[in-house]
This record gives sequence, C-alpha cells and structure tokens, in this order.
Amino acid sequence: MIDNDGFRANVGIILCNQNQQLFWGHRIGQLDAWQFPQGGIDPDETPEEAMYRELYEEVGLRPEHIKILGRTDRWLRYRLPHNLIRRNHLNERTCIGQKQVWYMLEFVGDEEDFNLNAADHPEFDHYKWVDYWLPLRDVIHFKRKVYDKALTELAPLIFERTVPKKPKDLRSRRRHSLFRMHSRRQTFKERNGEKRISFEERQIEQHIIVEKSTY
Repeated sequence: MIDNDGFRANVGIILCNQNQQLFWGHRIGQLDAWQFPQGGIDPDETPEEAMYRELYEEVGLRPEHIKILGRTDRWLRYRLPHNLIRRNHLNERTCIGQKQVWYMLEFVGDEEDFNLNAADHPEFDHYKWVDYWLPLRDVIHFKRKVYDKALTELAPLIFERTVPKKPKDLRSRRRHSLFRMHSRRQTFKERNGEKRISFEERQIEQHIIVEKSTY
C-alpha cells in the first residue's frame, strides 16, 4: 500500500534474545549489506498480521517462537535515494520511501527454529546476534535515522534499568570503505596525470552507491 505522499506501508522487526542482543541479518547475494527483517503490509492486513507473515517468510519463525514486547507509537519514515526510486508508468503511485511500524520481539525458541529458506525468495543468507546499538553503524545510510528512532523508542522494553549508551562514533564502515576507494582511485589518476572525475566517483563522494535491490 502506497499512500498519497508516496510512502509504502511497512513493518520492521527487531528480534532480541535472552542476552539482549539483536538479530542482524545479512542480505542474500550482497557483499556487506545487513538489516533487520522488514516487509510491506498488504491491503487486507493489519500491521501485526504483516509482522507475523514477514517473520516467517524472512527468518522462518512462528508465533510460538516469539513474544511481542511492544511497537512504535507512530509511523517512522525514510526516503529512498533517487537512484533507487522506480518510476511507475501504470497510473499507480511511485514509491519514494517506506513508512514503518516497528515491533520489538523477544525470541523464546531455539536456534534450530530459524529457517532462512522458508520463502521462495529468501531475504537473508546468514545472521548473527549483535550488541544493541551496532546496527546503527552498519545499516545502509538512508535507513540510519529510522533505525535510531526505533531502537531509541523501544530500548526500555528490554533494558529494565539502564539503557546502554550509544557509541560516540556511529559512522558506517561502508562510508569509510567508499572514502578509501575514492582516495585510491584519485591517487592512481593523479599519478597518471588524469583530472577527470567519473560518474561513479561522483556517486562515491555523495555516499549514494548502494546495491541495486528492493528496499
């Protein structure tokens, strides 16, 4: 469902274990892309129904494997970079981003309950359990603010006393690696007397190179 402003209705899932660590899934077929499970809400679904469906499709878990701790009070939105927006020529609304309801779930099953191949088109090829704030460092840049808002709002649901402080440096490794790529290419061109900046380098400078996939 895409609203009048171009945002697709979506659910995001934060899954925590008994050690207050979070499920962090690696996107299939991509070099270094990690994220929480998420997916669209169908027209005939409530957000909670969509959450249960996406939970099974992306990680193979069923309702008995989790406990709902809470959800965000309102929609959280992020915009897609221009190079990921697919213009719609069928008289339908063009999706410019996502508006999401985020759920905090407690995992109460066993590791053997995970099945990343539950759906015909898997989202993840492997996963790991990570410290609470680490996803803010490693998630793709245009989702970082939404992740920050969701994690900040839902943190009290799993930390009874004191929420751990956010690390001071939350810049992504991807941004650092792109800077190093640009520096190496610039050095090579300077050694060869070239002044031209390619389109790819301009993208690197603007931090908008991302995998061509659905977000």
